[in-house]
Amino acid sequence: MIWIGIGLLAALTLAPSVYAVRRVRAARNERDSALDLHRAQLDELDRDLAVGLIAPAEHATAQLEVQRRLLAADAAVARDAGADGGRWRVWVALTLIPVAALALYLTEGHPSLPAQPLAPRHAAAVQEDTRTDVLLTQLRAGLDRVAPTDPNYVRGYLLLGQAEAAREHYAAAAAAWHKALDQQFDPELAARTAEAQTRADGRVSADSAALFRRALDAAPKDAEWRMAAEQRIAESEHGQ
Repeated sequence: MIWIGIGLLAALTLAPSVYAVRRVRAARNERDSALDLHRAQLDELDRDLAVGLIAPAEHATAQLEVQRRLLAADAAVARDAGADGGRWRVWVALTLIPVAALALYLTEGHPSLPAQPLAPRHAAAVQEDTRTDVLLTQLRAGLDRVAPTDPNYVRGYLLLGQAEAAREHYAAAAAAWHKALDQQFDPELAARTAEAQTRADGRVSADSAALFRRALDAAPKDAEWRMAAEQRIAESEHGQ
């Protein structure tokens, strides 16, 4: 049933283009009729001259006018005949459009796939956030019982900061990473901590700028994040 609906939608979408192409063809037929009419008028003028209904001067004038119209109509037909050579391309394109659209649709979906309304997906996301909150709460409680000298202390706060940053909880991420930095300084982690605090504050504070400088002093010259840190320091100096 859904394929019928897809076909109807495709037909409705292409209908204006098909109508426009048919109108061009109809206009050409009208010009053909104009040619026949002008030729008939010339024949009629010749008959009127032959039986003496019009004078030769009047015949010449009328004949010239009809011939002018005939040439104009003939030129229009010639231009349209040249366009006929490309009209088949238009029909091919109109046929390929729904085919290409269907092929694109089938790369990511299929009519037999179940619907995915927003409400259940939102509820699932909320449920996932709740489970994550519970896990992070348990992690914090466990870290409170770990001695700062324990290697798991630094690893735990690194993991906690990464989880908070992934959820864009930048203030919580910076706080967790600060805990790790207090026990084991790492220039890249210091830059990430300063960046998280900057995003949480919405500006480069003096403390964040100082941490960026400390990270740069301890970082290798080819650190990939060096330029970004220098830009943050420049922002801090410009804001003062």
